[in-house]
Amino acid sequence: MSAIRRRGLMLVLSSPSGAGKTTLSRRLLEADTGILMSISATTRPKRPNEVEGRDYLFVSTERFAEMMHHNEFLEHADVFDHRYGTPAAPVKQAIAQGRDVLFDIDWQGTQQLKERAREDLVSVFLLPPSHEELERRLKARAQDSDDVVSRRMAKAASEISHWPEYDYVVVNDDVDRAHAKILAILEAERARRTRLVGVGEFVAQLTR
Repeated sequence: MSAIRRRGLMLVLSSPSGAGKTTLSRRLLEADTGILMSISATTRPKRPNEVEGRDYLFVSTERFAEMMHHNEFLEHADVFDHRYGTPAAPVKQAIAQGRDVLFDIDWQGTQQLKERAREDLVSVFLLPPSHEELERRLKARAQDSDDVVSRRMAKAASEISHWPEYDYVVVNDDVDRAHAKILAILEAERARRTRLVGVGEFVAQLTR
């Protein structure tokens, strides 16, 4: 581990549904113990394979509105008839301790994070290799009805149009290659001088 203290960062992965951000997020968390997953609150019903507090914080519509009223979210958005938001307190604590936090959010949430914490933000947009492959992946998940798959495909073009707002763009044509690129981005951003809050004292030790 580096002897230089640093401030943590917020790494955002965004993509249209089916482009692979959930798979790549999981691989990143397995490969690097220095990064934590941001747990969003949502009004969406829990799916059978999901665990409260690990996948999401499942809250009522009323509780979500209360959290918004008390300004408890770093970002929040309405997606496919449900509400999602990132509780601010655990993220701020992790960053202050030099831990990195991974976000699986859309362009709306990323814009809000940019407004509130631009210096801590590193954003990556994942693109599918083709329109046809995106549709194939959505159908292969067998998580959603045909109607929901159609809605997600219809929304994909709008979501993809926001790619210029991100710091990096990665085409997920091969999951291993895409994973390696994201790891490289993370390592480079961790070494950014402005995040090395302890570099002054480290250099002072070298030059005394």
